[in-house]
Amino acid sequence: MEMKKDKALNFPVSGSIIAAICIVIYLIALVQGAVRLYLSVDERKITAEREFSHIADLALSAGIQGFMDDRFVQTMNNALASSKSIEALIITGPDNSYAFEKQTGRAISWVNNTPRFINRFSYSDQSHYRPLAIPDVRNANIKAVAGAFDYDKFIKILKDTLLIIMTGFALAFFTILVQLLMGKGSSQEMVSVNTPDSSRRRTREYAEQGTSASGPKGLYSTRSNIGWEEYTKDRLNSELHRCASTEKDLALVLLDFTDIAEDRLFKQAAEEAINFFTSKDLLFEYGDQGITVILPGSGFEAAIAKSEKFYQRILDRFSKSYMPACGLCIGLSSRSGRLLNADRLILEAGEALKKAKEDSKTSIIAFKSDPEKYRAFIASQS
Repeated sequence: MEMKKDKALNFPVSGSIIAAICIVIYLIALVQGAVRLYLSVDERKITAEREFSHIADLALSAGIQGFMDDRFVQTMNNALASSKSIEALIITGPDNSYAFEKQTGRAISWVNNTPRFINRFSYSDQSHYRPLAIPDVRNANIKAVAGAFDYDKFIKILKDTLLIIMTGFALAFFTILVQLLMGKGSSQEMVSVNTPDSSRRRTREYAEQGTSASGPKGLYSTRSNIGWEEYTKDRLNSELHRCASTEKDLALVLLDFTDIAEDRLFKQAAEEAINFFTSKDLLFEYGDQGITVILPGSGFEAAIAKSEKFYQRILDRFSKSYMPACGLCIGLSSRSGRLLNADRLILEAGEALKKAKEDSKTSIIAFKSDPEKYRAFIASQS
């Protein structure tokens, strides 16, 4: 039987919206950082060209008054020290070449008593060369090497970029925190609405007796010999991921024995489920008197057929001594080619089970989803 999708089952889109905003923030951070770095390098080249032109003019003026005398050397050292971008100078005269550096040995090496600029990644490949038209001095020229990067600006750009990225991280963190808190609240609300008062009291008593402060002990519950309810979501998420990667279907079946009040009878019903379904590794307690069954590789129709056979099996086993089928109600849903998480699938099967409890004509109701409409719905919410 098919159950129509209720508005209450709409997949929350706030997380998707925040995720999209965070992605946009990260892209803005990277783009603005890259653009600012590029403009900084370009601006550095313009500065280097301007400073070299100024130093070359000083060299010509000082050379006319006395080429390579003490005054000339001091003028070049002062000009180099005041430059922001120029790292070293080589001035060639008729007989020798002379080197000037901000840091000795960093920018210039000597080969056969001739200075050469060292090729470094941090130095610009921009050519800085000019002949010096000094009277009575033949073949005089000046050349320079400049730094490619303005490190002070680089550090500021990186700090600004990191600040934007951290803003995105903070937004994502608080969104996850709020969703976790809201998720816990909605889970508790579903239990209080869907479970009768007497059943809730038994559930709390059993939870206090069967679990410790640190959670359930061991793989299987001593009450039913199947998995603890707390392990359901982790295992279901794992199976959903595996089935999605291999393009296989998966069904989730929720069994609720509404007329069983004794642990002995519930353990017997759980044993029937273990014998009928694949493995008790895929069976988990569901509430006080229910069982969750994970069926990897089973589609929608196959899950319905299995549920009908199991219902008949319980009817045959229990109907002679107890109420028919122990009041068994079954709700189920399947992956049906969709990408979804455990919470969504449990919600769909839970709503189907709720309808089954309310319907006096049938005890098995399945939630059937149209994959195309589901994907269109998810796309419209993102």
